[in-house]
Amino acid sequence: MLKAKGFLITVIVMLVIFATGCALLLPKPVSVHLTLGNPSNASTSDPNNYLIIKKQYALSYNRDKGIPNWVSWELNESWLGEAPRSNKFRPDDTLPEGWYRVTPNDYTRSGYDKGHMAPSADRSNNPEDNAATFLMTNIIPQAPDNNQGYWAELENYGRTLAKDGKELYIISGGYGQKETIAQAKVAVPERVFKIIVVTEPGRGINGINSSTRVIAVDTPNANGNRENSWTQYLTTVEAIEKKTGYNFLPSIKTSIQQVIERKVDTEIVPIKRKNRNIP
Repeated sequence: MLKAKGFLITVIVMLVIFATGCALLLPKPVSVHLTLGNPSNASTSDPNNYLIIKKQYALSYNRDKGIPNWVSWELNESWLGEAPRSNKFRPDDTLPEGWYRVTPNDYTRSGYDKGHMAPSADRSNNPEDNAATFLMTNIIPQAPDNNQGYWAELENYGRTLAKDGKELYIISGGYGQKETIAQAKVAVPERVFKIIVVTEPGRGINGINSSTRVIAVDTPNANGNRENSWTQYLTTVEAIEKKTGYNFLPSIKTSIQQVIERKVDTEIVPIKRKNRNIP
Protein backbone atom coordinates (compact mmCIF):
# COMPACT_ATOMS: atom_id res chain seq x y z
CA MET A 1 0.00 0.00 0.00
CA LEU A 2 2.80 2.37 0.95
CA LYS A 3 4.67 1.51 -2.23
CA ALA A 4 1.55 2.25 -4.27
CA LYS A 5 1.14 5.64 -2.55
CA GLY A 6 4.81 6.41 -3.08
CA PHE A 7 4.53 5.54 -6.75
CA LEU A 8 1.44 7.76 -7.09
CA ILE A 9 3.19 10.70 -5.42
CA THR A 10 6.19 10.24 -7.72
CA VAL A 11 3.91 10.28 -10.79
CA ILE A 12 2.15 13.43 -9.58
CA VAL A 13 5.45 15.19 -8.91
CA MET A 14 6.73 14.26 -12.38
CA LEU A 15 3.55 15.55 -14.00
CA VAL A 16 3.86 18.84 -12.14
CA ILE A 17 7.49 19.19 -13.20
CA PHE A 18 6.57 18.35 -16.80
CA ALA A 19 3.70 20.84 -16.84
CA THR A 20 5.85 23.55 -15.30
CA GLY A 21 8.59 22.87 -17.79
CA CYS A 22 6.15 23.13 -20.66
CA ALA A 23 4.95 26.49 -19.33
CA LEU A 24 8.53 27.73 -19.20
CA LEU A 25 9.22 26.47 -22.72
CA LEU A 26 6.42 28.27 -24.53
CA PRO A 27 7.34 28.83 -28.18
CA LYS A 28 9.38 31.98 -28.74
CA PRO A 29 9.40 33.88 -32.03
CA VAL A 30 12.25 32.93 -34.34
CA SER A 31 13.11 36.63 -34.32
CA VAL A 32 12.20 39.52 -32.02
CA HIS A 33 10.99 41.21 -35.20
CA LEU A 34 8.34 38.49 -35.59
CA THR A 35 6.95 38.91 -32.08
CA LEU A 36 3.49 39.57 -33.52
CA GLY A 37 3.80 36.55 -35.81
CA ASN A 38 4.39 35.86 -39.50
CA PRO A 39 1.55 37.70 -41.33
CA SER A 40 1.67 35.68 -44.55
CA ASN A 41 3.24 32.45 -43.28
CA ALA A 42 6.29 33.35 -45.32
CA SER A 43 8.90 30.62 -45.74
CA THR A 44 12.00 29.90 -47.79
CA SER A 45 10.06 27.61 -50.11
CA ASP A 46 7.89 30.26 -51.81
CA PRO A 47 9.77 32.78 -53.99
CA ASN A 48 6.91 35.28 -53.84
CA ASN A 49 6.45 34.95 -50.08
CA TYR A 50 10.09 34.42 -49.20
CA LEU A 51 11.04 34.80 -45.55
CA ILE A 52 14.20 36.80 -44.81
CA ILE A 53 15.28 37.34 -41.23
CA LYS A 54 18.00 39.87 -40.52
CA LYS A 55 19.34 41.19 -37.26
CA GLN A 56 17.62 44.50 -37.92
CA TYR A 57 14.20 43.36 -39.26
CA ALA A 58 12.30 40.49 -40.87
CA LEU A 59 10.42 40.49 -44.15
CA SER A 60 8.49 38.60 -46.79
CA TYR A 61 10.08 39.19 -50.19
CA ASN A 62 8.30 38.91 -53.53
CA ARG A 63 10.76 37.79 -56.21
CA ASP A 64 8.46 38.48 -59.15
CA LYS A 65 7.57 41.98 -57.92
CA GLY A 66 11.08 42.88 -56.75
CA ILE A 67 9.79 44.36 -53.48
CA PRO A 68 8.91 43.18 -49.97
CA ASN A 69 5.32 42.14 -49.30
CA TRP A 70 5.81 43.33 -45.73
CA VAL A 71 8.64 44.23 -43.36
CA SER A 72 8.38 43.75 -39.59
CA TRP A 73 10.62 45.20 -36.87
CA GLU A 74 10.94 46.05 -33.21
CA LEU A 75 11.57 49.65 -32.22
CA ASN A 76 12.58 50.91 -28.81
CA GLU A 77 15.14 53.40 -27.53
CA SER A 78 17.98 50.88 -27.77
CA TRP A 79 17.74 50.96 -31.59
CA LEU A 80 18.18 54.75 -31.66
CA GLY A 81 21.42 56.71 -31.47
CA GLU A 82 23.71 59.03 -33.37
CA ALA A 83 24.95 56.80 -36.19
CA PRO A 84 25.10 58.71 -39.50
CA ARG A 85 22.79 57.87 -42.36
CA SER A 86 24.51 55.30 -44.58
CA ASN A 87 22.72 56.26 -47.80
CA LYS A 88 24.30 53.24 -49.55
CA PHE A 89 21.39 51.65 -51.35
CA ARG A 90 22.53 48.28 -52.70
CA PRO A 91 21.29 44.89 -53.89
CA ASP A 92 20.69 42.21 -51.28
CA ASP A 93 23.28 39.52 -52.00
CA THR A 94 21.59 37.09 -49.61
CA LEU A 95 18.85 36.38 -52.15
CA PRO A 96 18.99 32.89 -53.70
CA GLU A 97 21.30 32.37 -56.65
CA GLY A 98 19.63 33.04 -59.97
CA TRP A 99 17.13 35.58 -58.62
CA TYR A 100 17.20 39.07 -60.06
CA ARG A 101 18.63 41.45 -57.45
CA VAL A 102 17.07 44.89 -57.66
CA THR A 103 19.62 47.71 -57.83
CA PRO A 104 19.33 51.42 -56.95
CA ASN A 105 19.62 52.23 -60.66
CA ASP A 106 16.33 50.44 -61.27
CA TYR A 107 14.64 53.44 -59.64
CA THR A 108 16.51 56.10 -61.63
CA ARG A 109 14.16 58.49 -63.47
CA SER A 110 11.20 56.33 -62.47
CA GLY A 111 9.41 59.16 -60.69
CA TYR A 112 9.47 57.19 -57.43
CA ASP A 113 11.59 57.45 -54.31
CA LYS A 114 13.45 54.47 -52.94
CA GLY A 115 11.09 54.17 -50.01
CA HIS A 116 12.31 52.42 -46.88
CA MET A 117 9.88 50.17 -45.08
CA ALA A 118 12.06 49.78 -41.96
CA PRO A 119 13.33 53.40 -41.86
CA SER A 120 16.96 54.37 -41.74
CA ALA A 121 16.35 56.54 -38.68
CA ASP A 122 14.78 53.60 -36.82
CA ARG A 123 18.24 52.00 -36.90
CA SER A 124 20.57 54.80 -35.83
CA ASN A 125 22.21 52.91 -32.95
CA ASN A 126 25.24 51.88 -35.02
CA PRO A 127 26.50 52.09 -38.62
CA GLU A 128 25.97 48.38 -39.33
CA ASP A 129 22.30 48.42 -38.38
CA ASN A 130 21.71 51.64 -40.28
CA ALA A 131 23.39 50.28 -43.41
CA ALA A 132 21.11 47.21 -43.35
CA THR A 133 18.06 49.39 -43.98
CA PHE A 134 19.48 50.38 -47.39
CA LEU A 135 19.29 46.87 -48.83
CA MET A 136 16.88 46.92 -51.77
CA THR A 137 14.81 44.09 -50.23
CA ASN A 138 13.67 46.71 -47.68
CA ILE A 139 12.66 49.21 -50.38
CA ILE A 140 9.53 49.89 -52.42
CA PRO A 141 8.83 52.51 -55.11
CA GLN A 142 7.14 55.26 -53.12
CA ALA A 143 5.56 58.43 -54.48
CA PRO A 144 7.63 61.44 -53.30
CA ASP A 145 4.66 63.24 -51.76
CA ASN A 146 3.85 60.14 -49.74
CA ASN A 147 7.43 59.30 -48.74
CA GLN A 148 8.60 62.83 -48.00
CA GLY A 149 5.37 64.14 -46.52
CA TYR A 150 2.93 62.39 -44.23
CA TRP A 151 4.79 59.05 -44.31
CA ALA A 152 7.92 60.74 -42.94
CA GLU A 153 5.71 62.39 -40.33
CA LEU A 154 4.36 58.99 -39.29
CA GLU A 155 7.89 57.58 -39.03
CA ASN A 156 8.91 60.51 -36.83
CA TYR A 157 5.91 59.91 -34.61
CA GLY A 158 6.91 56.28 -34.06
CA ARG A 159 10.39 57.33 -33.00
CA THR A 160 8.89 59.92 -30.66
CA LEU A 161 7.00 57.12 -28.90
CA ALA A 162 10.18 55.04 -28.66
CA LYS A 163 12.13 57.96 -27.21
CA ASP A 164 9.35 58.39 -24.66
CA GLY A 165 10.05 54.87 -23.41
CA LYS A 166 7.59 52.79 -25.43
CA GLU A 167 8.39 49.60 -27.28
CA LEU A 168 6.84 49.27 -30.73
CA TYR A 169 6.24 46.31 -33.00
CA ILE A 170 5.78 47.59 -36.53
CA ILE A 171 4.71 46.01 -39.83
CA SER A 172 4.81 47.97 -43.08
CA GLY A 173 4.30 47.14 -46.73
CA GLY A 174 2.34 47.79 -49.87
CA TYR A 175 -0.52 46.15 -51.75
CA GLY A 176 -2.19 46.44 -55.11
CA GLN A 177 -0.22 47.30 -58.23
CA LYS A 178 -0.50 50.54 -60.17
CA GLU A 179 2.36 49.95 -62.64
CA THR A 180 5.90 48.59 -62.94
CA ILE A 181 9.33 50.17 -63.39
CA ALA A 182 12.78 48.91 -64.41
CA GLN A 183 11.44 47.07 -67.47
CA ALA A 184 8.79 45.35 -65.34
CA LYS A 185 11.34 44.08 -62.81
CA VAL A 186 9.86 46.16 -59.97
CA ALA A 187 6.17 46.55 -59.14
CA VAL A 188 4.75 49.81 -57.78
CA PRO A 189 2.20 49.24 -54.99
CA GLU A 190 -1.07 51.12 -55.18
CA ARG A 191 -1.27 51.57 -51.39
CA VAL A 192 1.25 51.68 -48.54
CA PHE A 193 0.28 50.57 -45.03
CA LYS A 194 1.76 50.54 -41.56
CA ILE A 195 0.65 48.90 -38.33
CA ILE A 196 2.20 49.93 -34.99
CA VAL A 197 1.54 48.02 -31.77
CA VAL A 198 2.57 50.15 -28.78
CA THR A 199 3.73 48.27 -25.66
CA GLU A 200 5.85 48.68 -22.55
CA PRO A 201 9.53 47.66 -22.87
CA GLY A 202 10.62 44.11 -22.12
CA ARG A 203 7.21 42.45 -21.98
CA GLY A 204 6.95 41.31 -25.57
CA ILE A 205 3.77 39.46 -26.47
CA ASN A 206 2.82 39.23 -22.79
CA GLY A 207 2.47 42.99 -22.67
CA ILE A 208 -0.30 43.05 -25.28
CA ASN A 209 -3.91 43.04 -24.08
CA SER A 210 -7.30 44.35 -25.16
CA SER A 211 -6.33 47.88 -24.05
CA THR A 212 -3.09 47.95 -26.06
CA ARG A 213 -2.77 50.86 -28.43
CA VAL A 214 -2.62 49.94 -32.12
CA ILE A 215 -2.08 52.47 -34.91
CA ALA A 216 -3.11 51.32 -38.40
CA VAL A 217 -2.60 53.55 -41.44
CA ASP A 218 -3.43 52.86 -45.09
CA THR A 219 -2.16 55.51 -47.53
CA PRO A 220 -2.34 56.11 -51.30
CA ASN A 221 0.99 55.70 -53.08
CA ALA A 222 0.44 58.88 -55.05
CA ASN A 223 1.49 62.50 -55.43
CA GLY A 224 -0.63 65.59 -54.88
CA ASN A 225 -1.27 65.24 -51.16
CA ARG A 226 2.09 65.99 -49.54
CA GLU A 227 0.65 68.38 -46.96
CA ASN A 228 -1.90 65.88 -45.68
CA SER A 229 -1.50 64.47 -42.19
CA TRP A 230 -1.02 60.74 -41.74
CA THR A 231 -3.91 60.85 -39.28
CA GLN A 232 -6.23 61.32 -42.26
CA TYR A 233 -5.43 57.74 -43.26
CA LEU A 234 -6.14 56.03 -39.95
CA THR A 235 -7.99 52.75 -40.28
CA THR A 236 -8.16 49.38 -38.53
CA VAL A 237 -5.91 46.35 -38.68
CA GLU A 238 -8.95 44.32 -39.68
CA ALA A 239 -9.55 46.56 -42.71
CA ILE A 240 -5.95 46.19 -43.90
CA GLU A 241 -6.14 42.42 -43.40
CA LYS A 242 -9.17 42.29 -45.69
CA LYS A 243 -7.31 44.26 -48.36
CA THR A 244 -4.07 42.25 -48.17
CA GLY A 245 -5.20 38.79 -47.11
CA TYR A 246 -2.64 38.79 -44.28
CA ASN A 247 -3.11 37.99 -40.59
CA PHE A 248 -0.99 40.64 -38.91
CA LEU A 249 -1.23 39.59 -35.27
CA PRO A 250 -1.36 35.78 -35.33
CA SER A 251 0.74 35.35 -32.18
CA ILE A 252 -1.72 37.33 -30.08
CA LYS A 253 -4.56 35.56 -28.32
CA THR A 254 -7.62 35.49 -30.58
CA SER A 255 -9.91 37.19 -28.06
CA ILE A 256 -7.46 40.10 -27.82
CA GLN A 257 -7.01 40.28 -31.60
CA GLN A 258 -10.75 40.62 -32.06
CA VAL A 259 -10.74 43.75 -29.91
CA ILE A 260 -7.59 45.61 -30.94
CA GLU A 261 -7.85 44.83 -34.67
CA ARG A 262 -11.19 46.65 -34.85
CA LYS A 263 -10.16 49.88 -33.16
CA VAL A 264 -9.25 53.10 -34.95
CA ASP A 265 -6.59 54.88 -32.91
CA THR A 266 -7.76 57.98 -31.06
CA GLU A 267 -4.68 58.83 -28.96
CA ILE A 268 -2.89 60.98 -31.48
CA VAL A 269 -0.65 63.72 -30.10
CA PRO A 270 0.01 66.59 -32.53
CA ILE A 271 3.64 66.71 -33.66
CA LYS A 272 5.68 68.99 -35.86
CA ARG A 273 6.16 67.65 -39.36
CA LYS A 274 9.73 67.16 -40.49
CA ASN A 275 9.79 66.57 -44.22
CA ARG A 276 12.72 64.81 -45.82
CA ASN A 277 14.01 64.85 -49.36
CA ILE A 278 15.58 61.48 -50.16
CA PRO A 279 15.42 59.73 -53.53
